[in-house]
Amino acid sequence: MPDFDVDLFVIGAGSGGTRAARIAAGHGARVMIAEEDRIGGTCVIRGCVPKKLFVYASRFAEDFEDAAGFGWSAPAPAFDWPTLRDAVAGEVTRLSGLYRKGLDAAGVAIREERATVEDAHTVRLARTGEAVRARHILVATGGWPAFEPPIPGGELAISSNEVFHLPGLPRRMLIIGGGYIALEFACVFARLGVAVTVLHRGDNVLRGFDEDIRVRLREALEHAGIALRLGCTVDRIELLPDGARRAHCSSGAPVDAEVVLVATGRKPNTAGLGLAEAGVEMGRAGEIVVDGDSASSVPSIHAVGDVTNRVNLTPVAIREGHAFADSVFGGKPWRMDHRIVASAVFTTPEIGTVGLGEQQALAAGHELRIFESGFRPMKATISGRAERVYMKLVVDAKTDRVLGVHILGHDSGEIIQAVAIAVTMGATKADFDRTIALHPSAAEELVTMRTARRS
Repeated sequence: MPDFDVDLFVIGAGSGGTRAARIAAGHGARVMIAEEDRIGGTCVIRGCVPKKLFVYASRFAEDFEDAAGFGWSAPAPAFDWPTLRDAVAGEVTRLSGLYRKGLDAAGVAIREERATVEDAHTVRLARTGEAVRARHILVATGGWPAFEPPIPGGELAISSNEVFHLPGLPRRMLIIGGGYIALEFACVFARLGVAVTVLHRGDNVLRGFDEDIRVRLREALEHAGIALRLGCTVDRIELLPDGARRAHCSSGAPVDAEVVLVATGRKPNTAGLGLAEAGVEMGRAGEIVVDGDSASSVPSIHAVGDVTNRVNLTPVAIREGHAFADSVFGGKPWRMDHRIVASAVFTTPEIGTVGLGEQQALAAGHELRIFESGFRPMKATISGRAERVYMKLVVDAKTDRVLGVHILGHDSGEIIQAVAIAVTMGATKADFDRTIALHPSAAEELVTMRTARRS
């Protein structure tokens, strides 16, 4: 039996990697983890956490306006970008430190440098040149912004990695992409006073989401003053004499902006890791192909999180990492269930969704009953804001099981987390109907819809 330096070597100290490392160490494994950037990964450093803080900041603009309808009067508020930017950076640093403390407390050895795979049991550290022999290797390097297809002049644009560190707030911003990252930042910067244009090659935003949610969100974006250019791509970006960028489009007039944000998606962060050379099967997008136990084609090499391109959400990576560690080192084998995963899009208005959309359910062969409710939230009746909430239940007509719940409106993410428990447990429409409503609340609409709008 060959000697190993560690039982587990984790490449990538993001949410999935750190969870796996800590749980494995708790089971008595000797664990080492390597991170070439800051500990915490995409979610903590350049994703979910700083983005949500930006979202909170942007929504104060409407809160100040709404207060007047409730009798409050105050001088016109002023926004200071450096204050927000630096406060968010400080919180990110604090959280990164907590991740480090968690690893230290678990007895995980930390290497702050790039690591690559040399063979089924060997990891090479780039800075020191050290070769570490590991019984098991876990790759948890996440995803990275993809500028695809490449745009001539694309070096003049930024990705979502850099958007948190802008030296100043631009007057104009062009955002290329129609997915949740693009739209979240569009809503943030529009409410911070930036003139935002979103340019997207598709005919609607948020591909893959329920169609009724997509249509209503697009209408809300336009109502918020965000200029949408759909069915259009960028041919090239040029630098203007005044330092602004000009994006030449496949149709229509060019768009000038101080900042061009490319948010056309992310790809698995596997380039240069030596995986294919070590015999690991790779997918078309560069993802590590794994089975239900997160095992690759090389038995000693596993992978969790966005690097596998399964369900690319932080809680999923955490759950996959935990399952891996329990199964391999804890003698308690179990698998992450990817079938029902709640998610939120922190646009304004917010989206919360769990389960199948109507089109997905039909494609899967379900006979459906659809329940919908659209209404003006109570707060808007006094504030005067033109705001609507939309809720939708997708129900299997034969079994009465609720296959999906989709919400557009304030606090949708908070609501959907609780509803996801019921959907995961297999709740039926009758279960929803016999649940007593909590009044007055927006969420009560989920249990008071009695008549199917269509079937």
